Amino acid sequence: MITEKAEETGVGRTGTTRRRALLATGAAAAAMVTACSGDAAQERPSRPRAADPARAEKALRRRLAARSQALLDEYDAVIARHPALAGRLTPLRADVAVHVAALAGGKPAPAAPVSPSPSGSGSVVAGGPATDDPATALKSLAAAERRTSDAHTASLTDAEPELARLLASVAAAGAAHAYLLTKGDAR
Repeated sequence: MITEKAEETGVGRTGTTRRRALLATGAAAAAMVTACSGDAAQERPSRPRAADPARAEKALRRRLAARSQALLDEYDAVIARHPALAGRLTPLRADVAVHVAALAGGKPAPAAPVSPSPSGSGSVVAGGPATDDPATALKSLAAAERRTSDAHTASLTDAEPELARLLASVAAAGAAHAYLLTKGDAR
């Protein structure tokens, strides 16, 4: 309709159209980015690279494996304190043991023996004391899974591509474990 009216009167649109404004804005933004990135590259020191990438990856793997080992210790503490939860927790614990091994580059950690004390409260293992309430212990374990998963996700930026893929899988598994640990609360 506008073009018909413009043809009738012989007058075209004047002023800035949306298309012209967007093109002008885009060109100006591109120019600014180019100018800024050139200046920033000269002023900003490059990200320090590890003198020995293999050494840096080994150190990162040790830290990642230690995080997962701490989570494994928490599973052991809860299973020891609440043997009735062993059926539910053992498969998740086994996954975490495989994660520890994969991150450390070694063999999976062996299953922790469950040795209830004579009082029936269970022994406390390296993960520290588990609460006496099974529901609270599961919530605490789910929170530990989330913390570990979040920490692994945060470490993705420091990892080389192959380790990053492994780390992303481990973090996703941890998030799934946290869901599985809390899923039973709705029943």
